[in-house]
Amino acid sequence: MKKVVIENAVVIKRDRLNGDCRSLTIGNFPKSRLLKPGQFVHIRIPGPDVYFRRAFSVYDINPRAKSLQVIFKIVGRGTALLAELRKGDRLNVMGPLGKGFDFPFLRDKVILIAGGIGMPPIYFLAKKLIESKYDRRKILFFYGGKTKKELVNMAHIRKLGIKLYPTTDNGSYGFRGFVTKAVREFLNTETGQFRIYACGPQAMLRAVEEIARKYSIPGQISVEAPMPCGMGICQGCVLPLVSGGYTRVCRDGPVYQFGEVLL
Repeated sequence: MKKVVIENAVVIKRDRLNGDCRSLTIGNFPKSRLLKPGQFVHIRIPGPDVYFRRAFSVYDINPRAKSLQVIFKIVGRGTALLAELRKGDRLNVMGPLGKGFDFPFLRDKVILIAGGIGMPPIYFLAKKLIESKYDRRKILFFYGGKTKKELVNMAHIRKLGIKLYPTTDNGSYGFRGFVTKAVREFLNTETGQFRIYACGPQAMLRAVEEIARKYSIPGQISVEAPMPCGMGICQGCVLPLVSGGYTRVCRDGPVYQFGEVLL
């Protein structure tokens, strides 16, 4: 935690994505270069009745510009206020926070699974793997949503030069069905040494862990939980561990090994 800083920053750019999803690029944040895939930042949202910071997984960074980018969905008062911010508006940002993903072995075929707004840390991981000279032909990105409107920035994913498998529950785009069904069908026809990384709703993560057990594939998940403090003090993000006891998602996670937490 000694590298965590709290900085006053400004909105550099904002974008309206599909549906209720928004993107904010924020700077000047000098510690952006230290952010790793799976880690998050804690943002204080300007407003008279917003008492707690909000946690956001990092989608991308620009170390040269000392900026970071987050993607979020409007789900309540805090994110609604965040979506109203304009270029030049001030924010207070705390980070880097949490534990990020471990990188795979070079011989692994990497299956990335993103559900809905769980896409940002998975995209960031894919980008960092490529920057680390990982073979992009071994990176398989499964991205699922209820409808096509829930799939955002697919052009950015394709630009990485990796294989993208879009899925929608209603069949409005790509594979029809849950993203985990698409992964199962893929694994039924493919062989090799795989490693899985996933972020999305808890029901999806449970299904991912079932797949990992069935096919004996190691990997990690990034879980979501309320994080009022972001530093493990308030214990508002506690989850039970499979081995007994509890874990603080903001401090011990949000990334965990398969079978480590009870979902």
